[in-house]
Amino acid sequence: MLNGLWLSFFLVAAISAMAQWLVGGNAGIFAAMVESIFAMAKLSVEVMVLLFGTLTLWLGFLKIAEQAGIVEWLAKMLGPLFARLMPEVPRGHPALGLITMNFAANGLGLDNAATPIGLKAMRALQELNPSSSTASNAQILFLVLNASSLTLLPVTIFMFRAQQGAPDPTMVFLPILLATSVSTLVGLLSVAVMQRLRLWDPVVLAYLIPGALLLGGFMAFLGTLSATALAGLSSILGNLTLFGIIMSFLVVGALRRVKVYETFIEGAKEGFDVAKSLLPYLVAMLCAVGVLRASGALELALDGIRHLVEWVGLDTRFVDGLPTALVKPFSGSAARAMMIETMQSQGVDSFPALVAATIQGSTETTFYVLAVYFGAVGIQRVRHAVGCALLAELSGVITAICVCYWFFA
Repeated sequence: MLNGLWLSFFLVAAISAMAQWLVGGNAGIFAAMVESIFAMAKLSVEVMVLLFGTLTLWLGFLKIAEQAGIVEWLAKMLGPLFARLMPEVPRGHPALGLITMNFAANGLGLDNAATPIGLKAMRALQELNPSSSTASNAQILFLVLNASSLTLLPVTIFMFRAQQGAPDPTMVFLPILLATSVSTLVGLLSVAVMQRLRLWDPVVLAYLIPGALLLGGFMAFLGTLSATALAGLSSILGNLTLFGIIMSFLVVGALRRVKVYETFIEGAKEGFDVAKSLLPYLVAMLCAVGVLRASGALELALDGIRHLVEWVGLDTRFVDGLPTALVKPFSGSAARAMMIETMQSQGVDSFPALVAATIQGSTETTFYVLAVYFGAVGIQRVRHAVGCALLAELSGVITAICVCYWFFA
């Protein structure tokens, strides 16, 4: 899937460039495309400089959190909820512990830990699956909630905004939190409808009602603030949350007698290795996106969407941030490249760039998650998993756009 998507970027760019040359007489289009390739390759290295430092720093702190048992504690807290949302999974089954650890890791931004834990959870669920090729209800719910990806701390997005020169990288904290909360809720409700889950179970309500009331009350409070105050509050909460979590990792680690310095160094080494492995993918995607924009194909597609939005009578400022949303279901790296390119071309704190960053943090990559998680256990018939996951992703994108108008318009 990713191979075809990457190749299609170049093929579409080539067709667009040929049309501009033969029909429009623009012979300089090819020089612009070649220049874009080298410019994007240079940008990839510049992004990697900050990526090395940020991933090394953050994975060092996250290693302390793992050793301190914070992820395991979160797993125990969420265990009773997932035991009721997946009634076909026996109580005490290892899959439930793995599932809760996966979501806890995702919420803390532990991507490197979340994926292998998630694959173990899917294999454990497959052991309970009576069919070797058809997804079970529990597997579908697990996948959809992974695709909606409730992330409480989008550190990588803060990092990319900082690299592009944002004076306040955490300004998108609250918009992302609201958008990812909505996408996760829609994902859960859509699966509950399809599987007729008993969401009115007292234990389930004990988890959902306080969270819904907290989110609703918080949004009601936000509704009383001006756009300037909203942006400022998002900045304060983003920085306060980020520093507070780091301090909690250190304090809990020290109380649990974790050797925090040695553990940090161990995690930092892992971060260095992870960052090093990302450079080829970043170069590949940024160069492909750069060629696509230089050829005029991306702008042509956006103009079509812009005219349609104008015809409906809506504001069109969000349209330039849509490339991230268009490729997000297929490739996380392509969406990340689109986000960075939007920051480069529109300005890091421009409205389209803020929309792109919020969309990037609102959901996960549906088809990639589908391929990896179901492919690992040989599932071929996915039933309602794709529809529910795409509905969750669409709700996240729409919410991201609306929230950005609320905060930044």
